[in-house]
This record gives sequence, structure tokens and C-alpha cells, in this order.
Amino acid sequence: MISAHYGEFAALLVAIFWTITALAFESATKKVGSIAVNIIRLVIGFLFLSTLTLILRGKFLPVDASMHNWIWLGVSGLIGFVIGDLFLFKSYPIVGSWFSMLMMTLAPPIAAIFGFIILGERMELKSLLGMSLTITGIGLTIFSRKSKNEKFSLNKPAIGILYALIGAFGQGLGIVFSKLGMADYDPFASTQIRIITGMIGFGIIISFAGRWKSIYTALKNRKGMLGITVGSFFGPFLGVSFSLVAIKYTQTGIASTIMAIVPILIIPPSILFFKHKITLREMIGAIMGVIGVMLFFV
Repeated sequence: MISAHYGEFAALLVAIFWTITALAFESATKKVGSIAVNIIRLVIGFLFLSTLTLILRGKFLPVDASMHNWIWLGVSGLIGFVIGDLFLFKSYPIVGSWFSMLMMTLAPPIAAIFGFIILGERMELKSLLGMSLTITGIGLTIFSRKSKNEKFSLNKPAIGILYALIGAFGQGLGIVFSKLGMADYDPFASTQIRIITGMIGFGIIISFAGRWKSIYTALKNRKGMLGITVGSFFGPFLGVSFSLVAIKYTQTGIASTIMAIVPILIIPPSILFFKHKITLREMIGAIMGVIGVMLFFV
């Protein structure tokens, strides 16, 4: 029975891996800061992934990539890893990983919009409905009012919401440029290129900001490094790898739908480990957001 559903089980594992990753990085950012977490996890993720490509492709580095691959995957890495993840990780200590993951459900609608603009991809009616449902669900979690006579107001810090929103834009736009740059090239090697440009981008930021000392300090923080290592192992390495397995053994739509349940999976551990207070209204909003994402793929 299990062997007949390799893809579906792999997709479920991806959702679990990404949940662990978000929780681990939330813990790490609270201890060593978002910039340190970003650059260190990219280095660790790159070593894991490069070891895998050495086994699978016989190449530790993506030396067989074309200029087209390097340019557009490089752009994707800068937008997705540097801009998107920098702000996503900055949102973790402010609004929590569960809410940040909920905001990331905006990434598919954003990718659909940019895919329409940049790649000329068509947007179906169900995608527009899904987009509307996701935005409505997120709206339920962001806005609230204490009484009928009061106006709706933000129930999350505005700066945390903005950071998470920028993270979603970076993820969505980064996906579009990944598709443009990867073409027929190996997905694992493509991820290597994105990580390499991400490391270069963060290296430049850290150099200009004079933050290398804080990176060295972070490396000495055992609890912070444990969170970064766990997040790197389950995210850039296992998450990416099993997502490719999922897509190989089942339909992309089915795999994407299962992998989209992270905002729901992350609620119990967020309450248990980080003592986040999540209301019924917010849970309903999260479910609506996930269903909206699912409409993009069914």
C-alpha cells in the first residue's frame, strides 16, 4: 500500500521537514539573529547538498551549468534567499514561525502573478479563487476588533507582518526566476547555484554592515548552532530532496497540495514549544489560506 503512494508520503514528509525547519530557525534567530542564521544555514545546506550531488552526479559543484543557468538562477538566489529569507527570518522573532509560514501561503499567488507577467503563463479561474481565499484567510489572522463598535485593527506587529510579506514576495518571485533559469538543468545543481549566489549576497551585506564579528560569535553559540544545523538539514537538504522525490512519483498538483499544509502542521508545536497564543479565528484563517493554496494545484 505504501509503495503505491511513494510520492504522497514523500510530500507529507516534506511538509513535516519544513515545519521542523521553521521551528528550528525561529529558535536560532532568537539566539543569534537573522543574518547569522541565514549565512550559516546556507553554508551548511550547501555542504549537505553538494555531497548529495557528488554522489548522484559525480560533481561537487555545478560546473556544467550554462551562462543562462547561472544568470537567472543567480537572480533567483538573490531574490529568494537574500531578500526573501532575510526578511522572513527577521519576522520569526516578531510574529512567530507559524504566522510567517501562513504568510508564505501568499507565495504561490505571487508566483502566479509574476509568472503571468514574466513567463506569459495563464491564470485560471480557480487560481484567482484560490488567491482570493488565501488573502481572506490571512486577513482573518491579521485584523480583529475587540467589540462591534470598534474598528478593525492589526493584532500582529506591523513590522513583523511587513517582513513576512516581503519574504513571501521574495519566495514567489524567486520561484519564477528559478523556473526560467533551470530549464532542463538538474534541480539539485540548480539549487546549488541559488545557494552560492545567496552566500555571496549575504557575504556582501555582512561586509558592508561590518557584522562578521557577530557571525563568529554565533558560531560559538551551541544552542543557536544546533537550531541552524537542524533547520539546514531538514530544509535545504531533506526538504528539497524529498520534494523532488514527491514530484517524481506523483502528480505535481498532488505533491504541492500536501506540502502546502505546513501552516496547519506548525500550529501545535508552536503552541507547545514557543507558547504562542493562537485563537480559533486565526486557526480558521490558516485553514482558509491553505485551502486557497490547494486550489492552485488541484
